Amino acid sequence: MSNDTTATFDIGETTVDRLGFGGMRLCGEEIIGPPDNEETAREVVQTAVDSGVTFIDTADSYGPGVSERLIGEAIGDPEDVVVATKAGLLRNREGEWLAHGDPDYIRNQVLASRDRLRTETIDLYQFHRPDPDTPFEDSVSTFAELKDEGLVDQVGLSNVSVDQLETAREHVEIATVQNRYNVDDRSSRDVLEVCTDNDIGFIPWAPIDADDLATHGDLLDEIADEHDATRRQVALAWLLERSPVVLPIPGTSSPDHLESNLEARELSLPDEAVQRLTDAGR
Repeated sequence: MSNDTTATFDIGETTVDRLGFGGMRLCGEEIIGPPDNEETAREVVQTAVDSGVTFIDTADSYGPGVSERLIGEAIGDPEDVVVATKAGLLRNREGEWLAHGDPDYIRNQVLASRDRLRTETIDLYQFHRPDPDTPFEDSVSTFAELKDEGLVDQVGLSNVSVDQLETAREHVEIATVQNRYNVDDRSSRDVLEVCTDNDIGFIPWAPIDADDLATHGDLLDEIADEHDATRRQVALAWLLERSPVVLPIPGTSSPDHLESNLEARELSLPDEAVQRLTDAGR
């Protein structure tokens, strides 16, 4: 089986390479504040684009604001790269992630994100997490209004159930869903099925989480040895084989790790290896 036949996916009118880049790790420790070396962080982003990455994901809460700023400084607003960001989580100095889906807050955040990303229109704007203190439909309707007003081009969701996805689709076209999913964590398989059936991009966050990979480490290492690859490359290649709508976004602050992750695009897993990994998580 080869990834080449389904190497791209359309987000709106832009075709992107399915293996993207996640910008969370561009920040400091605990995803708070700037990294030790901002020049290296910008270099990682530029290297990703130079290496053919056309889909970059970030969020206003990464830093907060740091990841967006560094991405904007590194690449600006290239026409052939989809830069996705998110709103809906607050951060504090203790590192907590606090859901906040108030419409006024979202409207404020889109302006800040546009400035940091150096763009007039955000390519893909995602609701980061449903807020139990704000009606879900009120939050989603705000994203729909931002699209109508031209502040964002496409709307996505994150950390949602099938029911929430279907509710959102009644208010606005949903381009992508970003839920946790990887070799070990299959808790969002039902959401992935809906996305596959409706050609909605599915962005698995934590695609190569070290603890999850360790759960199936022996199997991953066995397959990696068979294909002269690494454990993480095999896990990414498996995700690309799961569905033609899957858009993994492995993140890193290291140019060397970035290069290694991107080599997963060239890894062709046989059906037998894909099935062994699929069965391991059931």
